[in-house]
Amino acid sequence: MGKNIFKHEFNINQDHRKQIKNHNAFLIWFTGLSGSGKSTIANGLEQALYERNIHTYLLDGDNVRKGINADLTFSPEDRTENIRRIAEVAHLMIDAGLVVLASFVSPYKRDRENVKNIVGYNSFVEIHVATPLSECERRDTKGLYAKARKGEIKDFTGINAPYEAPTHPDLAIDTTDTSVEEAVAMILKAIADKLKLENA
Repeated sequence: MGKNIFKHEFNINQDHRKQIKNHNAFLIWFTGLSGSGKSTIANGLEQALYERNIHTYLLDGDNVRKGINADLTFSPEDRTENIRRIAEVAHLMIDAGLVVLASFVSPYKRDRENVKNIVGYNSFVEIHVATPLSECERRDTKGLYAKARKGEIKDFTGINAPYEAPTHPDLAIDTTDTSVEEAVAMILKAIADKLKLENA
């Protein structure tokens, strides 16, 4: 079937859309254990970007699994497909000229590398929310760690499924000693140059 599919070129492209929005488009990928603070930081960052007139969209693990990925489990194979679909959605949003924030455990290095391949290395910023397992489990904001310890949840990252931490993230944040406000400020500083259009 693939040989019968042809990419159609339209008059308006990503560069045109970026000019309208007056900022670059790229993906900020938050990875870390459940309860590490990924979504909280991403939410704070989106608010800060909105206040700076940056057009954004936030993709979050739980929300995506209730919709486009509702048919997937937490098996290694389905985790890979989960991340692949998210990357393809993010790619479309980047083409639309948005700064996309994605908050996903995304435990496997190969899957995060595939995200980079899909959206393009220059369009990918990796934020490792490197809060230790002990702290994430202490918080257990959703009660998931307790269920995993009891064997009620299979393939739960950090308990009975692995988490492969990034080796060279663009930024690593440990929320045991960094507030949300501090984390947002760190990220804003890290992406400041990337947001600017070359001819702006």
